[in-house]
Amino acid sequence: MNDDQSRSLYGRALDAMPGGVNSSVRAVRPYPFFIERGDGGHVVDADGNRYIDYVMGYGPLLLGHDLPDPVTAAVQQAAAEGPMYGAPTEVEVELAEFLARHVPSVEMTRFVNSGTEATVSAVRLARGYTGRDKVVIMQGGYHGAQESTLVEGAGSDTHPSSPGIPDSFAEHTLTVPFNDEEAVWEVFEEHGDEVAAVMTEPVLGNYGIVHPVDGYLETLREVTEEHGALLVFDEVITGFRVGGLQCAQGKFGVTPDVTTFGKIVGGGFPVGAIGGKTEIIEHFTPSGEVFQSGTFSGHPVTMAAGLETLRYAAEHDVYDHVNSLAAELREGLTDICADQAPAYTVVGTDSMFKTVFTRDAPDDLGNQCGSGCRQRESCPRYDICPKTGGDIKRADTERWERLHWPAMRERGVFLTANQFESQFVCDAHTEADIEETLEAYKEVL
Repeated sequence: MNDDQSRSLYGRALDAMPGGVNSSVRAVRPYPFFIERGDGGHVVDADGNRYIDYVMGYGPLLLGHDLPDPVTAAVQQAAAEGPMYGAPTEVEVELAEFLARHVPSVEMTRFVNSGTEATVSAVRLARGYTGRDKVVIMQGGYHGAQESTLVEGAGSDTHPSSPGIPDSFAEHTLTVPFNDEEAVWEVFEEHGDEVAAVMTEPVLGNYGIVHPVDGYLETLREVTEEHGALLVFDEVITGFRVGGLQCAQGKFGVTPDVTTFGKIVGGGFPVGAIGGKTEIIEHFTPSGEVFQSGTFSGHPVTMAAGLETLRYAAEHDVYDHVNSLAAELREGLTDICADQAPAYTVVGTDSMFKTVFTRDAPDDLGNQCGSGCRQRESCPRYDICPKTGGDIKRADTERWERLHWPAMRERGVFLTANQFESQFVCDAHTEADIEETLEAYKEVL
């Protein structure tokens, strides 16, 4: 595989950008390959190498790289009419109305420019609405590059996970292991009257795809209601991917007070959103006193792309297609791992998938989850499958990054750069892509 152009571009990039990239996760070793263009469910790099793409921009590209005509037309029209205005447009109202019609928790929406901006604003909103300072997050959870959640530690013994964040931010952040109901109750017993919100992904999507155990999300709903705190679902990844138009909250039947969105809701363009109950969202300025504003918020091109993407998905059975292909892929991976790497755990739901290089295998694989871990107590993997972000971190992450990722790339399959990030099937993928991918896994594993 020829990498001359990518290697040359990376040399230039190192002189112009820190680490040669604009997002740390792209800095694969020894150097990243540079993408020239997308093509349906594939990408082509600067040296002409072609890959089946399961990164999908880290999630936004539900439809793939070749946007359907209605989406392309809406984007082109919005761009032709003017780049942006600093004033409201009809399309942002239409997209907000679409979210309110389909997502259980959403009555009102504030659009912003990224998933990080959405979670930052949601934390500020929760604090302003409740008059409390502390937030509870999951250990190992990720909610963007924001000071309130970039923390390490357990319970109230937390500290910043990055230089540049004052210790005082971590003092207001409490952490609990995902799927640990007892830990949640204990934190609220000690700090309940100080907690503004619990923020979690309904399915951990930035830590290997960890499915909730039965009753866990319901416990979060119960404990927050009992103590007057808000339940915030970070659906930046799962939004409009898991559970279709109702998102993961609809799939699991648990309705949060506030939901953050990103990725798919912008149709591949920069976006974020905070949705929820009117009585809460109206605390944002100018209707309330919690300051939130942004020059590019509700950008007309993004709003047009997001609205037409979701309309297209609703009208063309996109979710049936992508979920069916992803289930076929996970089932194939489960069979391959059972034969060649029985300690590994296949995870994912709907159109998300990953193989986690866990280190332990049960004596008998009979009756294991066949299409991605579902945390079934009857599954022989139940006692050893990943239930927290820490479980994913203890997997063989070096093997995944140093051996598995480059070997799959050599076989023309583009996976996310580490074991923690989700991978995605899009509407442009085909049965042939799935078959080719499974053959590559057979060779590599």
